[in-house]
Amino acid sequence: MKQPFSVKAYWQVLRQAGANFMTDKVLKLSASLAYYTIFSIAPMIIVITTLLRVFVGRAAVDGIVYGRIKGLVGNQAALQIQDMIKSAALSNHGTLAAMVGIVTLLIGATTVFGEIQDSINMIWQLKAKPRNGFIKIILNRLLSFSMIVSMGFILLVSLMLNGLIELLSTRLTYLFPEITVVLVYVVNMAITLLVVATLFACVFKILPDARIQWKHVMVGAMTTAVLFMLGRFGIGFYLGMSKVGTTYGAASSIVIILLWVYYSAAILYFGAEFTRCWVAYRGARIYPNEYAVWVKQVAEESTEALDSLAAVKPVERIPMPPGPLKPGDATLVTADPSKGFHPPAPPEHLPHESPDQQQTRP
Repeated sequence: MKQPFSVKAYWQVLRQAGANFMTDKVLKLSASLAYYTIFSIAPMIIVITTLLRVFVGRAAVDGIVYGRIKGLVGNQAALQIQDMIKSAALSNHGTLAAMVGIVTLLIGATTVFGEIQDSINMIWQLKAKPRNGFIKIILNRLLSFSMIVSMGFILLVSLMLNGLIELLSTRLTYLFPEITVVLVYVVNMAITLLVVATLFACVFKILPDARIQWKHVMVGAMTTAVLFMLGRFGIGFYLGMSKVGTTYGAASSIVIILLWVYYSAAILYFGAEFTRCWVAYRGARIYPNEYAVWVKQVAEESTEALDSLAAVKPVERIPMPPGPLKPGDATLVTADPSKGFHPPAPPEHLPHESPDQQQTRP
């Protein structure tokens, strides 16, 4: 049943999302995404910058992209990413080599989005149908490439808006010099929040094998964007105070990238958990598309060990022969758990002793 919106209910949804976050062990998914990103970040940035160069000059695009990366992960890690981009860039070694390079580049760039898709599917309890394996792989790559194109378009729009704000701020400085700095900062933050929310909305709507309404997607995307903006300052503060460069030495830039992607992925997947809880709170459901099915996890305690013990037959007691024991006679001593352990009683006399020896025996 659809529930009315309230701050208390919103807080309850956040708490439920946090509980599901720990139950689903989402931090493992974040670590996996951080690993894949190391191999996909350079090809992905190359594809995005190539698309942007159609509208903006090469030098401007390289400077803007480097500035954005530097603002997120710092100068040292940004330089490392720049070196990775140069190493992964296509070289002019013939048509065949260029074609192989383009295919490799696209596969590397789309791998990270395939990992995000699988993780959100797991969080939303969805799974692709096995019989559509090859078709699903092709569709996943196309969806991932569409996400890269969307990221390039969103970045282009944000660059245009930032340029417009700079022009307006120059004019406003002469009119309102005291409030221009604060106003420009607030507007920049609002635009960044809107851009990030749009990107998360595309991730939640396009990538998973699900059918979900846009109104639920926008609530989840906006919540995730706010958490991402807050977490970005927290991650930057942590990386600045943890002295990663001193601890890891030459590998510090790679470690910084891994940590930044790890915490950012955790925020993204928490947003997916929140979206799932929000949809349930509003009385709706996330349905699988035609290429996927629901997956239900049931915890069942195994009884195989108990069944195997019940099948074991107890050891039967061998009856003792009548009369006194003789040397060489074997006995079977068994323990009855219900009556305790009772060894056989010693005989009153040994058969090879005479009556006189029996009287002298203590």
